[in-house]
Amino acid sequence: RIDAGLESGGIEASLPDGTRRLLGGRALGPMPIVTVHRWRALVRLATAGSVGWYEGWTAGDWSSPDPVPLFDLFMRNRISLGRTARSGGVARLSARAWHWMRRNHRTGSRRNIAAHYDLGNDFYETWLDPSLTYSSALFAEPISEAEPLEHAQTTKLQAILDRTGTQPGDRILEIGCGWGSFAALAAQSGVDVHGLTLSTEQKRQVDARMAEAGLTGVTVSLTDYRDVVGTYDAVASIEMVEAVGEAYWPAYLDAVARALKPGGRAALQYITIDDAIFDAYSTSVDFIQRYVFPGGMLLSEPRFRALAEARGLTWEDQRSFGLHYAETCRRWRIAFDAAV
Repeated sequence: RIDAGLESGGIEASLPDGTRRLLGGRALGPMPIVTVHRWRALVRLATAGSVGWYEGWTAGDWSSPDPVPLFDLFMRNRISLGRTARSGGVARLSARAWHWMRRNHRTGSRRNIAAHYDLGNDFYETWLDPSLTYSSALFAEPISEAEPLEHAQTTKLQAILDRTGTQPGDRILEIGCGWGSFAALAAQSGVDVHGLTLSTEQKRQVDARMAEAGLTGVTVSLTDYRDVVGTYDAVASIEMVEAVGEAYWPAYLDAVARALKPGGRAALQYITIDDAIFDAYSTSVDFIQRYVFPGGMLLSEPRFRALAEARGLTWEDQRSFGLHYAETCRRWRIAFDAAV
């Protein structure tokens, strides 16, 4: 099924019995090298799709001198691979049940956030840039390795602050404040920030950073976005809504709309997925949802936008910079590999 589903690129595979096989290879594209050490790797793929395949990687069932081209290959052929990349039967039902159990109601959100962000601040400090910004940077174009990641992150944060239209003395609600890089930038511009997080580790770090920098205009609370009271001049939310889940998009947008004063602006940064494959994506569970972001869901741009407009929110400005995220992730991977 993999061979038939690879419309571009291919895999040079060495199998456990010593034979070699070329899968795909009918058109130009990535040509990763894979060594299958145990037949179990293929059983995992057949029964649990991409999740099973990546579980096999972590278990040592297969290896590659450079797995990045393999992930690139699968992404390029994600539509033609179809069901090959998705779990089937009992495995699929089990994965969906697991994902449903981790949906982001109030209790679930705290559990899911703790599972990812409370691994310890020192873990993230080893591979994020010094500002601890955990979202896509915005590089100068053309993208160059000469630009430090921290500089590109500051450019992104400033762009979001500019889009809020706030002035010194205004108040911003930041839904999902992370480790405080946006809050610090806004506070240095004279804007007061109320940051929300559900991570005790993040709150501890932000409180310490703001105290050390003498930024008294930042307050952080362990508050669910659904429980926010009061209004603000602007709302900022940077790659937080992916952790909400499709069922809670309306509640998230309700919270944004309630928090804005008349004429206020919301500046959101989020990760989208092609709407053409959203239905298949939203009814399956991938490796990231299973092991990295429990309960997470990437956004369908048209569906999310329709929900926002139904709540009286007007779409004024939009910018897509997916290749900048690819470069951000590449920088993170290099730093992570160097740390381990």
